[in-house]
Amino acid sequence: MSDSPSGRAKYAVVERERRWLVDPDVAADVLGRSDDSRRLRIADRYVRGTRLRLRTVTAHDGAVVTKLGHKLVVDPEPPSRIEHTSLYLDAAEAELLATLPADTLTKDRHRLDHSGRTLALDVFTGRHAGLVLVEVDLGAGDDTAVAPLPFPVVADVTADHAFTGGALAQMADGRLDELVTAYRVSGPDGWTASPPAPTP
Repeated sequence: MSDSPSGRAKYAVVERERRWLVDPDVAADVLGRSDDSRRLRIADRYVRGTRLRLRTVTAHDGAVVTKLGHKLVVDPEPPSRIEHTSLYLDAAEAELLATLPADTLTKDRHRLDHSGRTLALDVFTGRHAGLVLVEVDLGAGDDTAVAPLPFPVVADVTADHAFTGGALAQMADGRLDELVTAYRVSGPDGWTASPPAPTP
């Protein structure tokens, strides 16, 4: 099978995500009113020296899926346009690839419906515990608008590469606390946090 004429991944899915920093107390309140059956436990391994990510997803019912992903940034202007290609693996393939040196990231993902889109509320665990992000995939179109989020956020961090999965996995201990504190004090540059919906 030949490569695409553009030189880009022929079977890739285009992703464009907006991302916000969320206070853990706010997240706890939101999750206390959400459907836990939609929770996913995610363990990521970012293979060092590559653009590859080995992701294991465990659903609420215990079903496990492992896939190898490759992400290519084709437009870095935030929200960046990314071509994402995935291969689904069996247990033997996943076990073999897990032996490669990698930086790790774990989180619980809670999927929330919001104005025709799906929000992914990510509560990080392990050494990233205390970090909560919410993101929405805008798809391949040019529309970057998102309806006001149904809960308050600390800041829009879409333009900050430090909050991408690969960067978080590689982040030195202590750096994350510094980064989050800076946003709590000053907020983001260049992006405006999506306002919360009015309180009834």
